[in-house]
Amino acid sequence: MSPLAVLTGIIMGSAVTIAIGLAMVVVVFLSLGGEQPDLNREYGHLMTSFGLFFALSMVSSYAFVGVLRERPWRWRAQAGMWLVIAGLVLYYWPRK
Repeated sequence: MSPLAVLTGIIMGSAVTIAIGLAMVVVVFLSLGGEQPDLNREYGHLMTSFGLFFALSMVSSYAFVGVLRERPWRWRAQAGMWLVIAGLVLYYWPRK
């Protein structure tokens, strides 16, 4: 397995794990939303985070398969994965 495949697999596994964890938090928010009105303020940010990590999960999975099978589109998939990572960095980068 190439180093690029290992790195892509680590990114994919991390993204899937975070997306699953955020999905579980969404379920908790939905079940407690009526009882805790303060949770409603955080719901939009939570859904955005879930969507970003879900997108990273999908793109990195696609890139991982491409690298493992040495498909000709693997470099475009890698570029897509890194673009989504750049989007995540910009989204979470602290603002002054």
